[in-house]
Amino acid sequence: MEAKVVKKQEKKKQDASDRLAAFEEELKTTKYNKRTQGSVGLLKAKISRLKEEKQKRASSGKKGEGYSVKKSGDATVILVGFPSVGKSTLLNSLTNADSLVAAYAFTTLTVIPGTMHYKQARIQILDVPGIVEGAASGRGRGREVLAVAQNADLALIVIDVFHPLHYKAILNELHEANIRINREKPKIKISRREKGGLNIWSTVKLTKIDRDTIAGILRELRMNSADVIIREDIDADDVIDMIEGNKRYIPAIIVVNKVDLATETELKKIKEIMKPDLYISAETKKGLNELKDMIFNKLSFIRIYCKEIGKNADLEEPIILFKGAKLKDVCDKLHRDFISKFKFARLWGASVKFDGQKVLNIEHEVKDKDIIEIHLK
Repeated sequence: MEAKVVKKQEKKKQDASDRLAAFEEELKTTKYNKRTQGSVGLLKAKISRLKEEKQKRASSGKKGEGYSVKKSGDATVILVGFPSVGKSTLLNSLTNADSLVAAYAFTTLTVIPGTMHYKQARIQILDVPGIVEGAASGRGRGREVLAVAQNADLALIVIDVFHPLHYKAILNELHEANIRINREKPKIKISRREKGGLNIWSTVKLTKIDRDTIAGILRELRMNSADVIIREDIDADDVIDMIEGNKRYIPAIIVVNKVDLATETELKKIKEIMKPDLYISAETKKGLNELKDMIFNKLSFIRIYCKEIGKNADLEEPIILFKGAKLKDVCDKLHRDFISKFKFARLWGASVKFDGQKVLNIEHEVKDKDIIEIHLK
């Protein structure tokens, strides 16, 4: 009896895999245009649903050991790349870490952290095992590596100058692991309801998808009653991502490493395939100052200086926050009780109309290099 149940489950898995493969092949061979827009959107929804079901089955089985990483500093950057692209050398060049380096693949077998001190910020950089094609499906401990990427504030994608085709493969693995790089979260609000059908509103003209396709995708992903408000020109992928609600949107920097070893012909080939943000050599430290500056800017840091009442501001040790931070974030970073005890603050800098302005609203957005004097109850 038990053998029959197992056999039935295996057949069900195989049937789902066959359907998934068939839908993926159909999507690959379907030319995208205005006429096929709706069918392509529904195909993507079916593929997404089957992948999600497959992932749930996989996660219900035996789980891997995983990597435990304690976040530290003002932000976390993860080095992502295929094995032997020079991530360990790059980590050692950027930080005070001592990551094992060797001229063969899979040197790094665990997560190696280092700290980069730059412009008064402490930035944690993580060297993880190289990913390979199929990483998002679990190959080469890929799931554990990509799970670390899910929690990073920035991905530093490292491409070997002699293997430019790795770039597309890495983007695919990150996408399959629900990581969206260099993209903002789509401006779509979806509110589920128990009944009443689908109500779809848009404040902008939709050029990549129509309302019927949006409704079809919602139903395919088992959402039959909901209010949907769209505030930007979206596509089918955006709708699917927002329905699933498990995507992580993080900035990324793409660098090509080992350029000191490449010829002009090889560099020209790289430029034909991709447009990296920077060409570097971790070994000779070529381009590393530019990379440090790029990391700092891409993280959208702001520096806030604190001032005690009746004293000069401390301009040596700023509080590092992300762009868009508010007074309550400053309070929270200073002490966990400061939010409940907040009375008002005096501010000097770009976020106020005049220096020394009294601000009562703890939701006030602060700007880079503001000086803040907190008054408590």
